[in-house]
Amino acid sequence: MITVKGLTKRYGALVALRDLSFEIDEGEIVGFLGPNGAGKTTAMRVLTGYLPPTAGEVTIAGYELGRESTAARRAIGYLPEVPPLYPEMRVEDYVRYVAAINDVPRRERGRRVEHALESCGLEEVPGRVIRTLSKGFRQRVGLAQAIVHDPEVLVLDEPTSGLDPVQIGEIRALISSLSAEKGRTIILSTHLLVEVEAICQRVMILAYGEMCLDLPLDELRERGSLEEVFLHEVEAAGAARRANQAEVRAEVARP
Repeated sequence: MITVKGLTKRYGALVALRDLSFEIDEGEIVGFLGPNGAGKTTAMRVLTGYLPPTAGEVTIAGYELGRESTAARRAIGYLPEVPPLYPEMRVEDYVRYVAAINDVPRRERGRRVEHALESCGLEEVPGRVIRTLSKGFRQRVGLAQAIVHDPEVLVLDEPTSGLDPVQIGEIRALISSLSAEKGRTIILSTHLLVEVEAICQRVMILAYGEMCLDLPLDELRERGSLEEVFLHEVEAAGAARRANQAEVRAEVARP
């Protein structure tokens, strides 16, 4: 469903992502873990076509993102860390608008909007103005706009950021149901370990723009707790990076 080969993203001298390669099968829920600045959000933006890679290839549902951008994007539903909402619009009007810009046929639009609202627990607030909703409900609207065009892949960047414990539980249950509903493939970017344990089947740990670990959650637990493995992998990546930097400085200093 998703194939990534040699993905690299540079901002001038800064390497945000370095040579990422992985495959994700249909129906998998994969957690992207990493400390702040690890490259998670950059990876999400490249995978969804919002940023061009410096090097490498991304294939979504059989479409190569660089050459078949429109088809690849239609296969993706994206919820950024800050949902792309228009606060003055009403919930149903906004979701219908997103359906239109995602080329949902007019004859199917009403059904798709109704299904997205129902799936995300918004059937009682379709006429509410978005700015009057709680943050948890605004997050639900963000999920509704991500699924209204019936994508095969969902990419969710910090979907429970800033929510209270009750809202977090509701959004987690909603994400699990969206996967079970149609076997959607889901990539979930987060820095919350408990989030991954609650939702995901597979874990990828990023640090300093590089992949440190990629394992099914059950296999990872054989190495210790998720927290222990996470801290070990991030610390090892940091030590390797410092050693590499020391080597570069030593090479530059040689006469």
